[in-house]
Amino acid sequence: MGRPLATSTAPESAVSRKPLRRDPHLAQPKRLDAGAAVFEEGQITDRFFLLLDGFIRAIRVTPDGEQIIALHIQSGQLFGIAPALGHSHYPATAIAAADCVVLSWAASHWHDFVHEYDGFGPETSNTVGRRVSEMKERIVEMATQQVEQRVANAVLHLIHQSGRKTDQGIEIAFLITRQDLFEMTGTTLHTVSRVLSAWERLDHVKSERRKIVVTDPHKLVVISSAQAHR
Repeated sequence: MGRPLATSTAPESAVSRKPLRRDPHLAQPKRLDAGAAVFEEGQITDRFFLLLDGFIRAIRVTPDGEQIIALHIQSGQLFGIAPALGHSHYPATAIAAADCVVLSWAASHWHDFVHEYDGFGPETSNTVGRRVSEMKERIVEMATQQVEQRVANAVLHLIHQSGRKTDQGIEIAFLITRQDLFEMTGTTLHTVSRVLSAWERLDHVKSERRKIVVTDPHKLVVISSAQAHR
C-alpha cells in the first residue's frame, strides 16, 4: 500500500531533550554547514549527539565500495548513539543534509544518562528499533520492488519527513540530488534521471537546482501501490 499523505511530521521522538539540557556544561554545541561530516563510518565512538535543527544523512559503504544512504534523521532526534548498541565505532557516516545545529556529549557520559534519567534508556531503545526497522524495510524494497516504485517510495518518505508546502506543491526541505536518490534506492543514476524526467513531463514533480517539489503526491502514491501489486 502507498503511504498516507502528510508533511512535516513531528520527530519520531524528542528523546530526552529535557534531561539532556539539565547538564548544559557537559554539552558541546556546534553549527554545521550543509555537506559537513559530523563523524565518519569506522571512527571511534567518542561522542553522541542531539540534532536541534536541520537534517542529518546517514551514509554507509558496502563491501563493494558502493555508497548508500541508509536513512535521514530530523531535528529533535539523537544520533551517533553507537553506545546504545555496544559499538565502539560509528557504523555509518553522518553528513549534514542541511545547515544544522547539534549538541554533543562525551560517550563516557552515556551510561550515566541511562541510569540517571528516567525514560532515557527506553526511548533510546525505541529510536534504535525504529531505525533498524526502517533500514530493513529499505533492504526489502531494494530486493523486491521495481525501480519506479523504489524511487516513488524514497521521494514519499522524504516529503513525509521534511516536506513543506509551497505554491508549486510539497518541497523536500533540504538539498536532494539525483545522485542522492540513486544512493537511496540501489538503482543507477541513469535510471533515477529517466524516472524523474518522465515524472516531470507528467507534472508529478519539479526537479531543479538540487531541489525536488512534488506537485502531485497522490500520483506517486498510486505508482507505489500499483507497482507493488503486479
